[in-house]
Amino acid sequence: MDSKRLYENLPETPGVYIMKNAVGGILYVGKAVNLYRRVSSYFLRPHDARIESLVHEINTIEHICTDTAIEALILESALIKRHMPPYNVKEKDDKSFLYVVFTKDAFPRVVLVRGKDVTGNEGRLYGPFVSASSARTALAILRKIFPWSDHREVGKKGNRPCFNAQLGLCPQVCTGGITKTEYAKNIKNLQLFFKGEKKKIIRSLEKEMDVYAKALQFEKAEAVKRKLFALQHIQETALLGKHEDVEGPVGRIEGYDISTISGTYAVGAMVVFTNGLPDKAEYRTFHIRTVVGPDDVGMMREVLTRRFENKEWSLPDGILVDGGIGQVNMAMEVLREFGLTIPVVGIAKGPDRKNNVFMGLMPKCGTKEIMIRVRDEAHRFSRARHIKRRAKAFLDS
Repeated sequence: MDSKRLYENLPETPGVYIMKNAVGGILYVGKAVNLYRRVSSYFLRPHDARIESLVHEINTIEHICTDTAIEALILESALIKRHMPPYNVKEKDDKSFLYVVFTKDAFPRVVLVRGKDVTGNEGRLYGPFVSASSARTALAILRKIFPWSDHREVGKKGNRPCFNAQLGLCPQVCTGGITKTEYAKNIKNLQLFFKGEKKKIIRSLEKEMDVYAKALQFEKAEAVKRKLFALQHIQETALLGKHEDVEGPVGRIEGYDISTISGTYAVGAMVVFTNGLPDKAEYRTFHIRTVVGPDDVGMMREVLTRRFENKEWSLPDGILVDGGIGQVNMAMEVLREFGLTIPVVGIAKGPDRKNNVFMGLMPKCGTKEIMIRVRDEAHRFSRARHIKRRAKAFLDS
């Protein structure tokens, strides 16, 4: 079968692609900034075994264009929820996904919650979202247009504005400077956006702007006009261009580092890069429990063992350990003990302490540049956690 026919007529616009098998079953739903580039990449470059298996089953590819990448993200979420395609939920279920939750507070907050933590009592929720980093970026963009509060309680007039209020991200709930009715408009518009009803928001804002203008309330009319403009010209280059499109690697890399002083207050850190970018919600800290004295390899073994004992965390596509061949061999040994085959890369300083010496097997979703960034971030994070632990011990003593 000529695979080119599957993608040659796709537009170079944002949207969602739906891959189906020979009997019309949905195999996978994905999103893209550029549908043609993203879908063609499945057939024009090598992939891991899972993607190769998917490509082998594809018979037809349908697509839905969207105005923006954020709308592609939201449409992808709705389609995954409706169809639960097998290649979207591999090695995980909906408990691993993220949901956007509008809380039941008098002034509802907007929060991200893992599926495993959803109880049904939080409030209205939308999702699931496969990519945590994309979901967070989308919320950051939307909050600039429709601000919401982080506060569980309403502030009083005269209070000092919170930091987010000073940035225009909290609509003065902290100071009692907005009514429940006005706040509810923002929340309603956000919920409409997550339902894929942007056109309804635009019509509503245009009507509201007209009402203010006719009442000669020009400042309020101008404020609505700014919302309209922002909504129609969403700047979202950070959302999917790097996270999901073909220019960047697709996969999860975990980086590990140990920070200690002569074996005391030892902290192991795990950082996560998703599709080439830091995914800070996935970072984890391990206080060393079983190793006494300066033994970095032993400490790293403890960290990796405890990490892979946790069956709820997504498995990585590659692992970076800060260290030489000893750390790499130890990491591979731990993986074998768990029956896992995952590429492991170590980075050691060269003889002059200035060069980066790579050893081990580079994952398909990694490059030397990315691995160096993962190493540096793991070192920064472990160092910060080590300092925090030492400070706490000093204050408690």
